[in-house]
Amino acid sequence: METTTLTAKEEAKQVKKMKRSETWRRVKRNKMIYLMILPGLIYFLIYKYLPMYGLIISFQDYKPYLGIFGSEWVGLEHFNRLFTSSEFWMIFKNTLVLFGLQIFIYFPIPIIISLMLNEVRHSFFKRGVQTLIYIPHFMSWVVIVSISYVMLTLDGGIVNAILETLGFQKVNFLLNDDWFRPMYILQVIWREAGWGTIIFLAAITAVDPQLYEAARMDGANRFRQMWHITLPAIRNVIIVLLILKIGDVLELGFEHVYLLLNSSNRNVAEIFDTYVYVAGLQQGQFSYSTAVGFFKGAVGLVMVVFANWLAKRFNEEGIY
Repeated sequence: METTTLTAKEEAKQVKKMKRSETWRRVKRNKMIYLMILPGLIYFLIYKYLPMYGLIISFQDYKPYLGIFGSEWVGLEHFNRLFTSSEFWMIFKNTLVLFGLQIFIYFPIPIIISLMLNEVRHSFFKRGVQTLIYIPHFMSWVVIVSISYVMLTLDGGIVNAILETLGFQKVNFLLNDDWFRPMYILQVIWREAGWGTIIFLAAITAVDPQLYEAARMDGANRFRQMWHITLPAIRNVIIVLLILKIGDVLELGFEHVYLLLNSSNRNVAEIFDTYVYVAGLQQGQFSYSTAVGFFKGAVGLVMVVFANWLAKRFNEEGIY
């Protein structure tokens, strides 16, 4: 009996050794691919994982001159302050509303543009359109917001000049809180919609052309081919990108909203990113702003796990 047990242990060790050697052979065989991945891994290690150590200060009354090890521990005090703050629900609501605009209005637009570009048969025209819609992505939010300011300002703005010419009253788009959200989502679409088509167009090129030929032989028009062949073929890509987008539910980006934010629209424009900037850098509340960032990250993690679980429940491919 003892001999059998020892033999089983030795066999398990042999299996582990074989698996380990096979893994190393695979790494050596694909070493150039792993070298290409290495810069990305280093980037995430330095800028994403190592900074997590700083989350400790969200449980401290952090003082820069005392450092992390010398600062006093306060437990969940900063989180209690956040959740009981009178501004918390306003910021939470504003963030969710802007995120909802991105999901329900912006997210489908790159898919629609990709499907439309895929139907263009003249390559010169197709490439020209792609170039034009890619260009805004390479402009910073400062440029995008500045262009919008010049177009929408009351004093000499082209939009208000047209409204006045048509007999309408001028509209103060920049200071009217009713116009903040439409202006925000239109700027997102203008800058990012073209760039967002790249992944979908790449997925469409992988569709087997024989499927389209068979559909044409069955009498399917181009709209039917798009609906029954193209869309199902890129469905997995759409779901993966949607899951990743849901993970950014509280991560809308600081720069864009901060450039549009002013005292007149703050009640609809203040989000967690701008709130962290004001509390952390302008007011020096490092521990409190870190606690807010911790909350954002935790919510994003939960949303990614939930969205991935939901995709699996509907027999779709998730991100893991």
